[in-house]
Amino acid sequence: MSVFPPLSSRRHFLKATLAATSSLALPLAHAQDVTGEAYDVSAWAGPLAGFSLVDTDGKHWVPADFKGRAVLLNFWASWCEPCRAEMPSLQQLADLHGPDQLLVLAINFKEKPARALQFAKSTGLRLPVLLDVDGQAAHRWGVKVFPSTLAIGKTGQPRLRIQGEVDWRGKGAQKIIAGLL
Repeated sequence: MSVFPPLSSRRHFLKATLAATSSLALPLAHAQDVTGEAYDVSAWAGPLAGFSLVDTDGKHWVPADFKGRAVLLNFWASWCEPCRAEMPSLQQLADLHGPDQLLVLAINFKEKPARALQFAKSTGLRLPVLLDVDGQAAHRWGVKVFPSTLAIGKTGQPRLRIQGEVDWRGKGAQKIIAGLL
């Protein structure tokens, strides 16, 4: 990700952003630990209201479905190598916490439903796969980097935007999740 400033500058920016955003649950002492070589973390303020996405089983998902649990909205595409690399650890994270505590939704970006379903089946992905067939959800939430994950706290408030590939088993990811629960 050479378009970003050096890691030390990103850390300084992240610390300042977190300090200015009192609604974030991540302690400032850990801010330097949540930005890694392959991903960046920044504040995200939403909004969530008024969206509806359909998953590969035909279920409609709306913000009311998130009530009382933390949520990760992971935007991905099968053509995206970092997305494919991230998926196993994202599935493990979902399995570890369970959907009643942490709901992880894989939102496929502008691919045919059959392609998204084929990818999920071939990789053993069991997360709900939502379909953003026209890219409007990604556009509405400012997703321009794949993968991107939008994090929502259990109170229903948007919290963080994570851009790039994350090992969701790592210490930085554990701190992100702890701040949402």
